[in-house]
Amino acid sequence: MKNLVRVLYLYLMCLYSCLCQEDDPQDFMLLAGPLTNHLRMDLSTKPIDAFDCSHPLPLGSRAYFQYLQSRGVTHFKVPLSWAQLLPTGDPSQPSQPALSCYRNFLEQLVEVGLKPLVVLHRSALPEALRSRYGGWESAELLDVFQQYAEFVFLAYGELAHSWVTLSHIEELRDEVNLQLKHALHAHADVYHLYHHLFPGQGKPLISMHPLYCCDGDNIFPIQESLDFLSVQIEYNCTSKSNLAEELRRLQVYFIYHFDIRGCKYFLNGTVFNVALHLSCSASLSDHTGDALSVNYQRVWDKFGTQTISERDIFLNESFPDGFQWATSSESFKVEGGWSEHGKGETIWDRFGHEHQVFENQTADLACDSYHKVDYDVYLLRGLLVKTYQFSISWARVFPSGHWGSHSEKGALYYDSLINALIEAGIEPAVTLHHWDLPQALQDYGGWTNVSIAEAFKDYADFCFFRFGDRVRTWNTFSSPWVISHAGYGTGQHPPGIKNYVVASYQVTHNMLKSHAEAWHVYNDKYRKDQGGKVGIALDSNWAEPPSSSSKPEDVVAADRYLQFMLGWFAHPIFVDGDYPPLLKSQIEQKRRNCSLSVPAILPFFTAAESKRIRGTADFLGLNHYTSRLVNASDGGCVPGPEGVGDFKAHVDHAWPSTESDSIHSAPWGLRRLLNYVSAEYLNVTKVPVYITGNGMPTGYSGDAINDTERTEYLKGYINEALKAIHLDGVDVQRFTVQSLMDGFEGPKGYSQRFGLHYVNFEDPNRPRTPKQSAYFYSDIIKRNGFSDTRERSPQQEPKFQTVVRQPTLPPSEVPSRSKVVWEKFSSQSNFQRKLYHYGTFPKGFQWGVTSSAYQIEGGWNVDGKGASVWDTFTHKPGSTTEDANGDIACDSYHRLEEDLYMIRALRVKTYRFSLSWSRIFPDGRRNSLNQKGVNYYNRLINGLLAYNITPMVTLYHWDLPQALQDLDGWDNIQMVEIFNDFCDFCFSTFGERVKFWLTFNQPYTIAWSGYGLGQIPPNVRKPGDAPYRVAHNLLKAHATVYHNYDKKYRKSQGGLVSIALNADWAEPKDVNNPREVMAADRALQFQLGWFAHPIFKTGDYPDAMKWQVGNKSELQGLPGSRLSTLTNDDKAYIRGTADVFCLNAYTTKVIRQVTARLSPQSYYNDQDIGEEEEGDSPTTAIKGQRAVAWGLRRLLNWIKEEYGDPEIYVTENGVPTASKTTVDDTDRIFYYKTYIDEALKAHDLDGVKVRGYSVSSLMDSFEWLNGYTVGFGLHHVDFTHPSRPRTPKRSAHYYYQVVRDNGFPQSEDGTPIYGNFRKDFIWSTATASYQIEGGWRADGKGLSIWDKFAHTPLRVFNDDTGDIACDSYHKVEEDVAMLRRLKVTHYRFSISWSRVLPDGTTKNINEAGLNYYRRLVDALLIANIQPHITLYHWDLPQALQDVGGWENDSIIDRFREYADFIFTHLGDKVKFWITINEPYNIANIGHGYGAAAPGISFRPGTLPYIVGHNLIKAHAEAWHLYNDNYRTKQGGIISITINSDWSEPRNPYKQEDVEAARRVVQFYIGWFAHPIFNGDYSDTMKTIIRERSLAAGLSKSRLPEFSPAEIQRVKGTYDYFGFNHYTTVLAFPVEYGNLQHYDADRGAGTIADRTWLDSGSGWLKVSPFGFRKILNFIKEEYGDPPIIITENGISARGPVDLNDVHRIHYYENYINQVLKAYLLDGVDIRGYTAWSLMDNLEWATGFSERFGLFYVNRSDSKLTRVAKNSVARYATIITCNGFPDPTLGPHECLNPDPEGRVTTLSISVDATLLHTVATFCSNYSCKSLGVCLYKLGRSSHWDCCPFFKAKLPQLLQVGWVLLVYSNLVKDPSGTFITQTWPLFPVISNCISVP
Repeated sequence: MKNLVRVLYLYLMCLYSCLCQEDDPQDFMLLAGPLTNHLRMDLSTKPIDAFDCSHPLPLGSRAYFQYLQSRGVTHFKVPLSWAQLLPTGDPSQPSQPALSCYRNFLEQLVEVGLKPLVVLHRSALPEALRSRYGGWESAELLDVFQQYAEFVFLAYGELAHSWVTLSHIEELRDEVNLQLKHALHAHADVYHLYHHLFPGQGKPLISMHPLYCCDGDNIFPIQESLDFLSVQIEYNCTSKSNLAEELRRLQVYFIYHFDIRGCKYFLNGTVFNVALHLSCSASLSDHTGDALSVNYQRVWDKFGTQTISERDIFLNESFPDGFQWATSSESFKVEGGWSEHGKGETIWDRFGHEHQVFENQTADLACDSYHKVDYDVYLLRGLLVKTYQFSISWARVFPSGHWGSHSEKGALYYDSLINALIEAGIEPAVTLHHWDLPQALQDYGGWTNVSIAEAFKDYADFCFFRFGDRVRTWNTFSSPWVISHAGYGTGQHPPGIKNYVVASYQVTHNMLKSHAEAWHVYNDKYRKDQGGKVGIALDSNWAEPPSSSSKPEDVVAADRYLQFMLGWFAHPIFVDGDYPPLLKSQIEQKRRNCSLSVPAILPFFTAAESKRIRGTADFLGLNHYTSRLVNASDGGCVPGPEGVGDFKAHVDHAWPSTESDSIHSAPWGLRRLLNYVSAEYLNVTKVPVYITGNGMPTGYSGDAINDTERTEYLKGYINEALKAIHLDGVDVQRFTVQSLMDGFEGPKGYSQRFGLHYVNFEDPNRPRTPKQSAYFYSDIIKRNGFSDTRERSPQQEPKFQTVVRQPTLPPSEVPSRSKVVWEKFSSQSNFQRKLYHYGTFPKGFQWGVTSSAYQIEGGWNVDGKGASVWDTFTHKPGSTTEDANGDIACDSYHRLEEDLYMIRALRVKTYRFSLSWSRIFPDGRRNSLNQKGVNYYNRLINGLLAYNITPMVTLYHWDLPQALQDLDGWDNIQMVEIFNDFCDFCFSTFGERVKFWLTFNQPYTIAWSGYGLGQIPPNVRKPGDAPYRVAHNLLKAHATVYHNYDKKYRKSQGGLVSIALNADWAEPKDVNNPREVMAADRALQFQLGWFAHPIFKTGDYPDAMKWQVGNKSELQGLPGSRLSTLTNDDKAYIRGTADVFCLNAYTTKVIRQVTARLSPQSYYNDQDIGEEEEGDSPTTAIKGQRAVAWGLRRLLNWIKEEYGDPEIYVTENGVPTASKTTVDDTDRIFYYKTYIDEALKAHDLDGVKVRGYSVSSLMDSFEWLNGYTVGFGLHHVDFTHPSRPRTPKRSAHYYYQVVRDNGFPQSEDGTPIYGNFRKDFIWSTATASYQIEGGWRADGKGLSIWDKFAHTPLRVFNDDTGDIACDSYHKVEEDVAMLRRLKVTHYRFSISWSRVLPDGTTKNINEAGLNYYRRLVDALLIANIQPHITLYHWDLPQALQDVGGWENDSIIDRFREYADFIFTHLGDKVKFWITINEPYNIANIGHGYGAAAPGISFRPGTLPYIVGHNLIKAHAEAWHLYNDNYRTKQGGIISITINSDWSEPRNPYKQEDVEAARRVVQFYIGWFAHPIFNGDYSDTMKTIIRERSLAAGLSKSRLPEFSPAEIQRVKGTYDYFGFNHYTTVLAFPVEYGNLQHYDADRGAGTIADRTWLDSGSGWLKVSPFGFRKILNFIKEEYGDPPIIITENGISARGPVDLNDVHRIHYYENYINQVLKAYLLDGVDIRGYTAWSLMDNLEWATGFSERFGLFYVNRSDSKLTRVAKNSVARYATIITCNGFPDPTLGPHECLNPDPEGRVTTLSISVDATLLHTVATFCSNYSCKSLGVCLYKLGRSSHWDCCPFFKAKLPQLLQVGWVLLVYSNLVKDPSGTFITQTWPLFPVISNCISVP
């Protein structure tokens, strides 16, 4: 029996390790007791037997306790006697002997190492209390029991390890269970009391009979008031039943309490009944099923004994319908744009910048996804995923982490991403926080600060509000364990805190509360309306013991591993709102055992917090990557999971490794983990599992494309998920591959790659290339798993509508009637030709992309394919560039899925490809059928149809089987039937799925290049006759095939058959020369008409062609024409053999008439034409193939006119770029942007029936003779890589947008707005002194630097000068008359410094010059026009230049003196001042480039900055002068005018270009605006110039520095922002090396968009959108200053056209953008100034560029001014003060004044004055009243005549009225007053003035 008890004891310990759910071996409880009055152990604890301290402890008790401890007993049960301790029931009157006795008892136990389990009370009441209260049916007893319990807790709390409140509850029985309910409530009160008194200590335990624990009415009071529950089980050793089987049968899931009877053991002659108490702890509310230990044990029992073959068996099944396939990314890993648009710094930004990452890498740019939404969504479309999981950067939307710092631009990025996803049919799944905490929050403790929960709640609230209408899945956190563990525990991640004792646990605590708050926000505020789900993505490895035969403690340790990783977060959320009991007990044990160095401090949740956390997830997100083998260990007092958790984790080195030491491939772990999760967490909270992350990293180097290890990894893990669903019933609804693309992988930087797509981080474009794993994953998605069933049946392509046959057309005339196309278009102005057309194509428009077999397929001799003529040709050395061939090409024969990926991503409607004849019929004939070739095309066609893409199949694209060429190929008439047989096979095999057939591609090329020039296979050089024969056979072959389809297949298949013809547009060299027009027509007839005329018109060749060839043949002495003759039967057979017109078009040629040679005989010479390139259009990578977009519109119109208005499909159109142009193909975008728009114009404006458009081509490929040196593709193919990886170019994304939008819908930015400017808006126009005044030496004017510059040879175009200019010095009255006609309120003009101060100083004043400006100012004021004076507009006195000019800082004083002089003499009448115009041009153009006066260019690295520095200081001094001395008395405003283009990135998807554009603006407008408006130069300028200067070996920056005093002096020296703007540029980075100059400092080049309209100036392109943007930039960058636009306009060049529609267009659009900035954006715009009033000297371009509203006739010596049409339009805009809304009806401001109408102004002059004036003027012999009064006003006679002096203002007013408006002034009778004196006396007191 002794041995039996020992065996039973060991068995129970082992059994415990298998059944208990906690993974702490220290929690194993082997319980003895209680002590009886007879020193017996009896678990029944009858009242008469239990020791109750009614007498002292037995003498042998200590020895007995020691014995028990030595035998493994851990706990001893001590029932207390309520009656002995509190005889009266009052805690203030205890029994001291009993109190001491129990203390002695407990201390003995503790001293020998036994843990007391103290029972407060048995169920029945002491008699003293029963007599007072009755039984437990009394509610009063609850308070009494609580008082007793508090007394005991305070007395013995430090000694007891565990507590039982009440035992033997089964004794409480009454009919209504009232006693039980009260007892349970009493227990609950005591439970909470204990945790209040001793937070985190001990475990009160209640022992309950199973009958009651299963009673729903009785269980509810204690569900949340238990730490564990005791259940009693009895077993008698005399029983015949098997103990182990009984235990298993019972399925006990709380505490095991064994009463083992009938087993005796003798000690010192005393018999003991041994009772073993085995306990397993868990919260009662944890489970309704198996206990925690059982969950892990069951999973381990189920899978631990599997053999490897059983474990790894592959399941070939599909996932459930509706299964969600996803991929993911994380904000800080991919976005880049780390400081874009005000984004706040994150902890990862700081971490990287502090060089904590591999090779000092940062996430500053990462994948640049912030600029590449379209790029990323493209990948997703190709992958076929339905869900994209991404995280929001908290710091991007809330830079400081708090709501008040909201960044709208950051939110707009996520708007654009979400919208793009939804548009693509992809569900966004958003993670609110994935590790990248705003640094501003971390500065206050980050996740250790309890206040962060409120910040996270606000952040989540914002995201739900902003994005929740489109987002249905939310993760609050992703992998929060990593944050706690690596961020705040080990410090391996930011914020780099190494504090696993406190911080790590506090962080988890706060994240759990933050998660819960976010969930409740959504639940309370958004769920009802948005209907989404909120969960959390928890990361966990699977953990298991090393083998199925491992020790029980290792099994427990594996479970413990999971609790410390997954349970840490999952248990509170999914189970009971608190940490796992095992975790708490383990930490508590460590706290007790490690009192000197506690390894962990676990915070606790209040009851309210637990309740708020529990159940806060709508799904359980699981991030899983790998597994661990776990052994039990003694972790001692070491912080961290392994130390505190007492386990060691490792991996099996047989598991496949990855680039990460922490990830080894163990797919079976996923299935086991899913089973565990389902049992452990989802039995309580019934929610689905989303696998939110699974993937593995590869290395940075090596073959990143062929990632077979990732493919195998995903295959295994996805299959294990499938098993968990199918075999185990786990509710897994989503699988997410981590990640979409390579990214910044934390501390490892870019050295590890998780992506399905390869990102080249060494290329600033950050191109994304699909890896093989991407194609594998897309195939899994397509098949929805691994089912071996055949691919789903392709959708049946709908039949095309029955084609309406065109009526027979007459033959083309010579020239054809289509010459109307030239008449219509060739006289267009550049403006008319280039004006962009916005609109969309009709619904159902067929957008496509193309390829051809030989160019892409490769596999030239695999699977039985026969040789083609191109195989033969390219294998001959020297045939192609670099001896390239198509042996492999793009390897599409083996990479079908990769091609389909691209096509799907583009979302095109058609894919045009060709069949390789020799792949299907290797020798060209049916009897050589190669089924493998057929299978390839079947797969391709089915793959297209599966995604609603129409196959457009070309039957022959140049690759004739060599076997047929050996029979002379197309020069053999037998080819007609041979080809028809091949086509018949194709129709019968593929025709049920193919509805669009093209017989031949470009038969012209086959005939002429293949058989005439011999440039391409078959390389026959017979230019005089072979092309005609071959074309003849091609036509017959085409017709035969067409009729065969028509007869056999059309009715059943319903397809279209046509032929793809090619043509260049032919533009006459001189459209006004009929011979040239005829030559152009002839060129088209010979190229396009050669085939189109027979097919679409008469069945015969064009008359022009027959005439030319026939006559040439006769002149050559031939008996007949070399052009084959078509019989009437032939004509009838050929005519009408095309259902639609298919056109390949690429370029335009300029054609002239020539008389060509008769010898040698040649198709080309037969035409009598000469060809030239269209010289004004951009070149391409192929010589002679310029991008001439407007030619396409004309060609389409010509086809319409020539061939009876057929439906037209553009079946090829594209542009070649050099092979060095990989993914950033801006030129290709410009090409499509212009060409497609011309097709749209043809459709919308001309009524051409354009039905489809296909881009050539899908990808770079073998480009015939050019090999691989050029590429036409939307996708770049790396032909140096064996896998031929395909990477989308920028043009692919652009074309997708065009397809998506079905053309070019007008953007909001381009749509005009209606409304008005402010009532006091300034309307102005402008000029500058040197440009208009002339009089360069008149009346004492001094020389200016522009006088000298213009008189220096080769400085100004055409040697023009400003000597006379517009002669405004002598034409004040004419200039003011123009201004009045414009109805402007202001006139901006400049003063010539050297006209008023000839040597630049006040020592020499030129009164005549000053008087000119006085006259002008007075005339303006009389006309109600305010003068707006510019003090300096570039024409520095040469005398000052001679002493250094603006380089000499003495210029600052000279300028101040000059300004002082002008303010003094004109300031009383002038209220608007500009100090300096465009200081940028002065500094850089004049002193850097030298292209303007003074023409200095030899110190570009320093002089511009010195000059700019002095200009700024000079301006500041002038401003302060006016502010201090003149503002008060003169009341004017003064500022500086700064000019700038707006700059956009050339590639808006590229951070480098974005930064270049930003630099352009900062170095332009910011150079001068930043010091004046913000103080000092911008940090951008200062940093760049300083760093580049030092790098070049200079001791300091080339940019001068302002002293602090100067900064303060300069800052704020403005009353408004004077701004000149004309155009926008596209910027890109340029590296200048060590060159030291402005452009190198700026580091950017600029171009213009080809679609922007031209002007007369090469630098000025019409781009109105930029105006609004730069106005907003000024508002945001410079503190929202009032803005006066001081210049804006457009130039013209060439012949004068007074109908200046381009200028009207410019002003309407630019001013409308100003109105948008004012009305929509709140920019404070006060005025607008049109440049310029009149044509003038446009600086270095002379008079060749004309900006004027008025034309100045320079051929007229009087320089007459003539209004252009833009005058009336600008005047109307001024009158309307904006743009009235046409929907409100005609506005009165749109009605021009009737001709001759005069506005009157009354001027009173008394008669005496007039008489005196008349006498005076008679003495002066003046010829006009105006001149007389002017002289009178300036006469010294005033000094001797006070009367006249007093009347001076009136005299001047009258004089100026007549001087300026002579012949327009009437007397009171209405008679015009002329300039003759006799009519003067009739002048009365009122003079009417217009």
